[in-house]
Amino acid sequence: MKNNNFESITDAYQLVMGAKIKGKNQEEIFELGAYDPIKRGYNVYPFEEGIKFDDFSVLMSEKELKNNYLIESSKMSSSLAA
Repeated sequence: MKNNNFESITDAYQLVMGAKIKGKNQEEIFELGAYDPIKRGYNVYPFEEGIKFDDFSVLMSEKELKNNYLIESSKMSSSLAA
């Protein structure tokens, strides 16, 4: 995927289950999982060629996601958002 499909994470409301995220300095894509309130972080799964790998996950804080990752741009048209 190209960088122009991704944008900076500015708000926690962008962090929804199933969202695709990518490191600012790397090309690897991840899929955002559920938020874990006990551990205060999001489960993140590797995502490659349309497949989410459930057998491995990483826990990332909201701060880490906002500072070091980009999120896939929303595909919703402005007319539907209004």
